[in-house]
Amino acid sequence: MAKTPLYDKHVEMGGKMVDFAGWEMPINYGSQVEEHHVVRQDAGMFDVSHMTVVDMKGEQVIAFLQRLLANNVAKIVGKPGKALYSCMLNELGGVIDDLITYYMDDSWFRTVVNAATREKDIAWIEQQAAEFGVAVTVRDDVAMIAVQGPNARDKAMSVLGDAAVAAGELGVFFAAEIGDKFIARTGYTGEDGFEIMLPEAQAAAFWQALADAGVKPCGLGARDTLRLEAGMNLYGTDMDEEISPLEAALNWTISLDDGRDFIGRGPLEALKAKGVERKMVGLVLEDRGVLRGHMKVVTEAGEGETTSGSFSPTLGNSIAFARIPATAGDSVQVEIRGKLLNAKVVKAPFVRNGKSCI
Repeated sequence: MAKTPLYDKHVEMGGKMVDFAGWEMPINYGSQVEEHHVVRQDAGMFDVSHMTVVDMKGEQVIAFLQRLLANNVAKIVGKPGKALYSCMLNELGGVIDDLITYYMDDSWFRTVVNAATREKDIAWIEQQAAEFGVAVTVRDDVAMIAVQGPNARDKAMSVLGDAAVAAGELGVFFAAEIGDKFIARTGYTGEDGFEIMLPEAQAAAFWQALADAGVKPCGLGARDTLRLEAGMNLYGTDMDEEISPLEAALNWTISLDDGRDFIGRGPLEALKAKGVERKMVGLVLEDRGVLRGHMKVVTEAGEGETTSGSFSPTLGNSIAFARIPATAGDSVQVEIRGKLLNAKVVKAPFVRNGKSCI
């Protein structure tokens, strides 16, 4: 299994290491629930160096990305550092991956793709880039640390030195290359904070400095419950190449009104015209129990299935995403251990900036 530059730090700090997409990563440092709460209430940090950073450069890079992505990069062109969330679709309109792309200048964009889809993503990007003459560079020389929570930015800036002032001026969903660091005001938790890319050799010392500043190390377990509460999809769980973004509550990431011929557009338009048969919704369990993925959901319009589910530490209740018939109403039942338990259909997110949204 692969190890990130922070592996020794995780072991030193008591991380329980597990296999995640071929990487040895910490699932927690003792209490997943405590780590979840510290991100909602203070500041936590995650090693996300297993994610893949890809630079794309060339005179036709804008045209290339307008073809590659379902969302339109024209929305961020001319706004240095601005980020765009999008799906990258196959020819049938299924989701190859979801990713964040940053506009740096007219000939340089940076994107971050998921660890579990690294090889197929890079192969697909390089295949599509060839006809546009775009150079694709995988940045395996950088580590990435996410610092998240209401106090995350202040605590991170306390150890950023000369980069602190510029980092503090970043708007939400903007990034900047500041010295040898790339700092983005983005995240996967529903809280404010930074995702910081830096040279591998500096990662361990920076992680320790953050810990000394009162930022708590957190594992993948808390990251998953935080993103679920925040209404954020997990690739391979909530959508994949067999699922259209129209059935994954990602309509807002598709730009159909600009006339671009992006990959997967035709099937998406056909599905939209026909009407989707399934929709993805949030569920809050009203009876006692814990929702997990792949549980049967019974509705008056037919059966569906949960995709992600967990106990929500912030709400003190069990929540899930589920894909159910498009005509289903607001009350459903979930089969848990042979029993049908009542659940309420809600619109995600469940939690944002530490507060309930339901």
